[in-house]
Amino acid sequence: MTPEGMEQAAPPRLARGAQSGDIARLVAEQIVSGQMEPGLRLDEHGLARSFGVSRTPVREALGQLCAMGLAERRPHRGVFVAALSVTRLQDMFETMAELEASASRLATLNMTPAERQQLETMHLDSAALVKAGAMEAYAAFNIEFHQALYAGSHNSFLLELVEATRNRLAPFRRAQFSVLGRLAHSYEEHDAVVRAILRGDSDAAARAIRAHVLTVSAASAEYVSTYGPGFGDKGPGDAE
Repeated sequence: MTPEGMEQAAPPRLARGAQSGDIARLVAEQIVSGQMEPGLRLDEHGLARSFGVSRTPVREALGQLCAMGLAERRPHRGVFVAALSVTRLQDMFETMAELEASASRLATLNMTPAERQQLETMHLDSAALVKAGAMEAYAAFNIEFHQALYAGSHNSFLLELVEATRNRLAPFRRAQFSVLGRLAHSYEEHDAVVRAILRGDSDAAARAIRAHVLTVSAASAEYVSTYGPGFGDKGPGDAE
């Protein structure tokens, strides 16, 4: 049977009345983990029935997945799971590392005392999540932590760029926390960033966040290469 003929896999469980963001996130997790393989047709009607929603949020979710590069729309045929590319993923994480380095450098220079205190408090509080092994809660905190850095830059255009890139990498950044020991290492990497910001060392903050994001890239690739059989060396956007 060809990939286009594959049956739609059962989507993750989700409360009825789910919104498009919820649907996109959970389907993305199945794609990244290899539960939905490249070439699988993402049937709009089937997903709508499974999630107990109209076709509108499913259609929006499929659009989000296409924007992330996890799915592709084929004219007159529908939306299919895209082939994942190691090269493409590495390129995206390298770009993310540079954007976050710029944001952290500016945050060191531009954060108000209240913003600095809030960042430190958030970071210290997250230690309890690491100790408890609370992966889901830490993943949610991690988003807030990085958003605080972006906001602290006080540069609205950089904020737009970094948020757009982060949204494309969100499923992979979330997957990293399934790697053994990743929570503790993430906390240590965050600590280096926070300490640099608090002492006003913008170059050190940029170096620390760049190293952190590149480590996230390696952890994400490790997870996907282990659990995502569709993760290959080349994708549609890569040169032969």
